[in-house]
Amino acid sequence: MTDVVMPQLGETVTEGTITRWFKAVGDSVAVDEPLFEVSTDKVDSEVPSPTAGVLTAIVVPEGDTVAVGVTLAVIGAAGDAPAPVPAPEPAPAAAAPAPVAAPPVPSATPAPAPPAPAAVTPSPPPMSPSVPTAPTPVASAAGAVATGVIASPIVRRLIAEHDLDGTAITGTGDGGRITRNDVLDAARARSGAPAAAPRAVAPAPSATPAVPPGVGDHVVPFDNIRKRTAEHMVRSKATSPHVYTSVEVDFERIERLRRRLGGEFKADEGFSLTYLPFVVRAFADAAREWPHVNASVDGESLVVHRDVNLGIAVDLDHQGLLAPVVRNVDGKRLRLIAREIRDLASRARSKQLTPDEISGGTFTITNMGPFGTVMTLPIINQPQVAILATDGVHKKPVVVEGPDGEDSIAIHHVGVIALAWDHRAFDGAYAASFLRAMKDALEGRDWESELA
Repeated sequence: MTDVVMPQLGETVTEGTITRWFKAVGDSVAVDEPLFEVSTDKVDSEVPSPTAGVLTAIVVPEGDTVAVGVTLAVIGAAGDAPAPVPAPEPAPAAAAPAPVAAPPVPSATPAPAPPAPAAVTPSPPPMSPSVPTAPTPVASAAGAVATGVIASPIVRRLIAEHDLDGTAITGTGDGGRITRNDVLDAARARSGAPAAAPRAVAPAPSATPAVPPGVGDHVVPFDNIRKRTAEHMVRSKATSPHVYTSVEVDFERIERLRRRLGGEFKADEGFSLTYLPFVVRAFADAAREWPHVNASVDGESLVVHRDVNLGIAVDLDHQGLLAPVVRNVDGKRLRLIAREIRDLASRARSKQLTPDEISGGTFTITNMGPFGTVMTLPIINQPQVAILATDGVHKKPVVVEGPDGEDSIAIHHVGVIALAWDHRAFDGAYAASFLRAMKDALEGRDWESELA
């Protein structure tokens, strides 16, 4: 018999939500066969079975959030059927409220005891009647879980800091999980009108009345990735003063190299040579000259990063977006960069990434080129200060200068690279200079030697 536990999916991940079981009790399971899908604050991942056998019990159902190390299921031999044994595990958790449910607080019911909470309640007058019960469920992380509150340790701490009743907060996260925004909304609601001013920006989208679904309409609930992407993008627009600068690049030399060596490259590597590795390599060159694009904002400071850890946005078959990180791009040759981009993108689409592989990026590139776009204005991936969009490369007539200095018209492959940048970090001349350096690298570097 083998216990299947919630794995440690990243250095900063402390819990996960079971979003799907691929096997039912009684099903046979092979080693490394996908067993369940888990969602964390960073990524959704498929977790393989640690052993072969028969799934004899599922302890944690879909939608439940548990800490790392908690038993999720049991795998045994074909004749084993211990399903009833692990099932009672939730019962001890439910029993925990006995010590936490605050019998000790009522026990202090001598006449002086009620006035003590009353002395604390004036800070939130509207909720004074319910304040005495608020601290009870959030007195500890264990208590919060025991009373049915699904929230991360950070969110539980936030609930306690605001003296809120965790059981009274409606969680909008996956499986009813309470998010940080849910807690802040509850805190604002309790404090009343004064909180309306800070929320002046947020109501704009919700000020428009929702259109009720009509006959034939299909309601698609946001999944975990969609919710987190939405929250992150809204926060980014509210945080960074976005500015957009673009430059046109002549990719003709790169295109001719791709045509000449592309077949050999695909035979060697097993995949096609695209424009993206060239853009990544050119970025590494330009960032050495203009390092403030490879930076993050920390309060009133700009943290200029030494390492270039590049996030590459990957579309998950139109079901979400992730940006796995190619680490230490500066110093890597074109062929290795192409391999790593391919590997990360493939594993992102098959849900094989770990949270650590999508964290720690210092700059992000989003590539719309395969869709034939002309110019994309992306949103910065916080706390980074810039993001680069690469669009479609198209044949266009261009003016070229011949050896004798005479101009002529030629058909070249041309595309636009656009930079969205944070005006807190630098100014327009800096952004334009960086793009110019990228353009020069793309158009003038000896790329053939990079493929050797």
